Amino acid sequence: MKPAERSGARLAVVQALYEMEISGKGVIDALAEFEAFWIGQVIDEVEHPPAETAFFRDLLRGVVEEQRAIDQRLDAALAAGWPLRRLEAVVRAILRAGAYEVMFRRDVPVKVAISEYVDVAHSFYEGEEPGLVNAVLDKVGRAVRPDDFTKGSAPKGATTKGSRAG
Repeated sequence: MKPAERSGARLAVVQALYEMEISGKGVIDALAEFEAFWIGQVIDEVEHPPAETAFFRDLLRGVVEEQRAIDQRLDAALAAGWPLRRLEAVVRAILRAGAYEVMFRRDVPVKVAISEYVDVAHSFYEGEEPGLVNAVLDKVGRAVRPDDFTKGSAPKGATTKGSRAG
């Protein structure tokens, strides 16, 4: 599979998670809708990138199945007074998908997952949100996969200044 198709799957998962939260759809309906009508399609003059379907399915199902553990880990990584439920739905979707990869997809290097979800955040935001995503996922990664970090290294574009990560 092509790296671009994995990136497309990550973006589609974030969009599907957002859609599920806003509409109340279940995972089966979201999978069917995104595979049939969104992935690789042009909708309202917006091109949705192709995505590696098996990876998309694994990520979406995995986030839903592991959401309780993911949310607990994310709440622990966020600063006091900034629980996950207080963040915007898109930011929650990005963090949940990223945390799933960091926590449960050992075949994906932590720094790659963090970088990918920072890129996804840049697709939606120009402000501080990508920095927040970076800081929170970095904290999750260091907690659950400390061996993936070498002394003095940080993910590409790492910054915690001004973020709500604790």
